[in-house]
Amino acid sequence: MAISDLSQLVNMIPDGAKLALPPSRSGVAMAATRALAERGARNLHLVAIPTSGIQADLLIGAGCVSIVESAGITLDEHGQAGRFVSAVKAGTIRLMDSTCPAIVSALQAGEKGVPFFPMRGLIGSDLLKYREDYKVINNPMSDTSDPIVVLPAIVPDVTLFHAPLADRFGNVWIGKMRELMTLAHASKQTLVTVEEITDLDLMKDPLRAPATIPEMYVSKVVEAKNGAWPLGLDGCYDPDSVALAHYAAAARTDEGFADYLAGAIQRAAE
Repeated sequence: MAISDLSQLVNMIPDGAKLALPPSRSGVAMAATRALAERGARNLHLVAIPTSGIQADLLIGAGCVSIVESAGITLDEHGQAGRFVSAVKAGTIRLMDSTCPAIVSALQAGEKGVPFFPMRGLIGSDLLKYREDYKVINNPMSDTSDPIVVLPAIVPDVTLFHAPLADRFGNVWIGKMRELMTLAHASKQTLVTVEEITDLDLMKDPLRAPATIPEMYVSKVVEAKNGAWPLGLDGCYDPDSVALAHYAAAARTDEGFADYLAGAIQRAAE
């Protein structure tokens, strides 16, 4: 189940894939993201579950992305995501705008293997004007007029995330980041980087097993120390606010981002 390096892992993400990404607080695989940019991936359909930040912004800036489906792309306290904003203004990516509950609900439909998920919260919003794939129907369980929105299931081709620990059997411990369990269940492939790979069977550990994704839902695992940096990883290390501020400043211009990306790839190669 474990493989030797990041290049092998990211080579499992084909161009044009629908790639699901967790929010910045939940185990973002930044080392793998830089490797994916270095590979020169193209035409990715990013699905932020339900938001993203530096991870999506870096892939957009590197020219890897054609579609972004998200409830928001920001750098949080460091301001706007410069490459995302620039791409939206220039029309170089297609933006599929949504809300956090809508994206999570659609992913849950994918997890359950059903074609759609009903919800009410979008009725009356402008999203229904721009999301032709969101349909308003009458509640089939009602005898009166009762409109409800149905959302198409989100079934990612690939989910990519970073976790604290995996075992040599391919089981992945995610701690309290429970949304990663839903992502793994819904996706056709789940690729994971981890801080450490242990010889112990996590599914036999009564304390860790409830927060462990079984190997049947995990395609490949690779060890990558500090693999979420400059973002943090709960229980392991905090976000690097200086590095994130540096990225935010660089990403405001084409030239600044190009220099940042070249430096990041060079450091990874060393």
